[in-house]
Amino acid sequence: MKIFAPAKVNLALHVTGQRADGYHELDSVVVLLDCGDDIEIAPHNGFKLTADGPFGTMVPLDGSNLIAKAVDLMAQCHAKSPDVHIHLTKNLPPSSGIGGGSSDAAATLAGVAQFWGCDLPSVADMTRLGADVPVCLHRGAVRMRGIGQQIDPLDWAWRGWYILVNPGVAVSTPDVFRHLPNKNNSPLSLTDQINTDPIGWLRNQRNDLQLPAVEIAPVIENVLTVLSQHDHVELVRMSGSGATCFALFSDHDACQRAASIIQRDNPQWWVATAQRCD
Repeated sequence: MKIFAPAKVNLALHVTGQRADGYHELDSVVVLLDCGDDIEIAPHNGFKLTADGPFGTMVPLDGSNLIAKAVDLMAQCHAKSPDVHIHLTKNLPPSSGIGGGSSDAAATLAGVAQFWGCDLPSVADMTRLGADVPVCLHRGAVRMRGIGQQIDPLDWAWRGWYILVNPGVAVSTPDVFRHLPNKNNSPLSLTDQINTDPIGWLRNQRNDLQLPAVEIAPVIENVLTVLSQHDHVELVRMSGSGATCFALFSDHDACQRAASIIQRDNPQWWVATAQRCD
């Protein structure tokens, strides 16, 4: 069985509070894109995890991997032995703010559920794997709130093209949150503008983690500057806790030209183009 694990982009990410247990409350617009990792599931005597692909050598193959934790969660929920071989083709850079590990875990949950003919775990159980895991099961644009457990469809009609750029720097999410000066910020402002002028609406939102991430990894600012210099770009922002940044284009050819130039001028950066997958 083959399962696709799409890249996740936070078009906006507002940090609205911190709970007593340390978890942060978020309000975010999330879309999944048609670039990502590939997962194959096969029967096996016991659990086995292997990896290849452009970033395969950076994948831990022990119990710390979210894929292993996802299989263990499924086995516990259904009182089964984790008899599967998961092979991951790692196309997305790790620790990059586009949900690679969380999307791999979500795809594994969905794939193993189909493979075994059983139900998915509860959202609460999935959230314990990671706040982004439940949202990585949802196509279309969604609004994710709380610690990732509240997910609602969002009327985000814009269907343009994305450039994703990662400068090859892994940013620690806990470190970014520690650098956040204010953890009680305003939530998303949902107005009719989201329908009449979706890009204009998005410009009025923000990623509260962008400035703290730039403090930790100043190269992120370089990426944002490079993305903003191209013709027909409509919005530039960092995704998640970084370091991957994105640019939105309504013009396909302009998007492809910009991506080619960025890759040519910065061969050490990871660059991809994508559209939303529904």
